[in-house]
Amino acid sequence: MDALDVARWQFGVTTVYHFLFVPLTIGLSVLVAILQTLWHRTGNERYLKLTKFYGKLFLINFAMGVVTGIVQEFQFGMNWSDYSRFVGDIFGAPLAIEALVAFFLESTFIGLWIFGWDRLPKRAHLASIWAAAIGTNLSAYFILAANSFMQNPVGYWINPDTGRAELTDFLAVLTNKVALITFPHTLAGSFLVAGSLVVTVGLWHVMRNRGSADTGAYRFATKFGSWVVLVSATLVVITGDIQGKIMTQVQPMKMAAAEGLYTTESPASFSVLTVGSLDGSRELFAIKIPYLLSYLGTGDPNGTVHGINDLQAQYASQYGAGSYTPIIPVTYWSFRFMIAFGLAAAAIALLVLWSQRKGRTPTSRWLLRAGLVMPVLPLLANSFGWIFTEMGRQPWIVFGEMLTRDGVSRSVSLTEVLTSFTAFTLIYATLAVIEFKLLVRYARAGVPDLTPDPAIDDSHDDAERPLAFAY
Repeated sequence: MDALDVARWQFGVTTVYHFLFVPLTIGLSVLVAILQTLWHRTGNERYLKLTKFYGKLFLINFAMGVVTGIVQEFQFGMNWSDYSRFVGDIFGAPLAIEALVAFFLESTFIGLWIFGWDRLPKRAHLASIWAAAIGTNLSAYFILAANSFMQNPVGYWINPDTGRAELTDFLAVLTNKVALITFPHTLAGSFLVAGSLVVTVGLWHVMRNRGSADTGAYRFATKFGSWVVLVSATLVVITGDIQGKIMTQVQPMKMAAAEGLYTTESPASFSVLTVGSLDGSRELFAIKIPYLLSYLGTGDPNGTVHGINDLQAQYASQYGAGSYTPIIPVTYWSFRFMIAFGLAAAAIALLVLWSQRKGRTPTSRWLLRAGLVMPVLPLLANSFGWIFTEMGRQPWIVFGEMLTRDGVSRSVSLTEVLTSFTAFTLIYATLAVIEFKLLVRYARAGVPDLTPDPAIDDSHDDAERPLAFAY
């Protein structure tokens, strides 16, 4: 083990941990905005209760996501300074816009939304949560545009004097075909997570608090969340199919590694299960579906999909001696876990809808148990999706331009990286416990009581009332 290995582990752990909060924030911001819009349009109090209820969960998650996201930027300078020096001219633009425009938009209007209850006009207050949601999604786009450059470098040239990648076409970076499909795919995955949380909390209250005054609100939340999950799952499949075809064009090794395809095939079969040699050089046993991989990769059932061994020989000839093959078991199984966990969440959502057909109240303990684990499933699917995306690109940190081993900081020792890795892991573990307890506590508390508190004196003008946190 050396500093490179630990630096990679540290970035992987912190990235996956941070991304546990990102999809929930992206999806829940829009769902809360939709709930508030329903209240604004109908005046039905149950929508207001659900807005404040799920809005509280959204704010808890948003705060934790901001804290964990800051660490990501530190690591570029700490452990990956050579990489930062190489791509700084490219990454600077989209990440600066993300911070100065999208994140400021998001943070400012979240503040107005929190403190603006009963102070701002209804329309202005509603606009503030929509502005925050738009800012959240814009943040995602600019970050994904930067990441997509690592997958498919465009809009740049390599300065021969400095050896750095320099930006020549910012529009090309923003319209990178990888970014254009990764963004909707990520959004669909985010709504899958957010919808699952809405279902879980609503289902728990429907089954545990039967006959309460707020049962109608929880039943609506459960159905609303279930439909969000099903629609999102459909969009994940559609965008994932397009993404697979683009991936085959720009990173054929990643597609081959995802399927354990060692030799070039035309047509190529989809591997349901493949067992390979320990060194990952050949296939020993496989269960396959004919023609499916060719269609997934090229759109043509008889299309050619290049194999791992042929691509390795091509890259060795093109880039020099060395291994250009990712860790096949990681890419193969992370790809399948991504699909399996996402489909499992959709299946549970379908069961939840079926259990409430024609006004029925679900009673199955097994359904409740499935519902309780439901938010974890799309979170795992998202995590395995990113593990596949990043590990499948290896050994490149910027595909075709910079190897991962060349991006690590040269002056950072193994001891220093281990120290920071241990510290971050302990801090993140503590934050995970805090996040979980807060979410569980406020989720179990249920929707708020909107009965006015007689102790509050509303006789003073707004200007004389102290500014109070709405939650």
